[in-house]
Amino acid sequence: MLVWLVLIFIAVPLVELYVIVETARSIGTPETIGLLLLVSIVGAWMVKAQGTAVLWRVRSKLQEGRMPGRELVDGALVLLAGALMLTPGFVTDGFGLLLLFPPTRAMIRPILIRRFRHRVTHHQGPGPGSGTIHNTDIADIE
Repeated sequence: MLVWLVLIFIAVPLVELYVIVETARSIGTPETIGLLLLVSIVGAWMVKAQGTAVLWRVRSKLQEGRMPGRELVDGALVLLAGALMLTPGFVTDGFGLLLLFPPTRAMIRPILIRRFRHRVTHHQGPGPGSGTIHNTDIADIE
């Protein structure tokens, strides 16, 4: 856990600063700022569009009386993409943009589902929700 915190709060900002400085050296400071703004605007538009599409798919599944498992995972990925797009920098924006494309999400989704399934099936001990989730609850996610 400590390694992840170091990466998130120290390494990522340092990498972002390095990329921004090098980009500014290559194309100029005003152009770099303009590019950062453009990527953020395009990203915000894409987050809204993809988020709306995911919301419609969730509603459709619910109206059919089915669990919207895959759609909820997609929604979480779109939310993560939005958070990455809010973080200033080209690297996080790049990862955020990748998460906004449905084919990229389709590649990441099975990894998350396996991880969720592993955590749910190996959950033990007392605590909120202990013993209330069953394998059948996550079967529809695929």
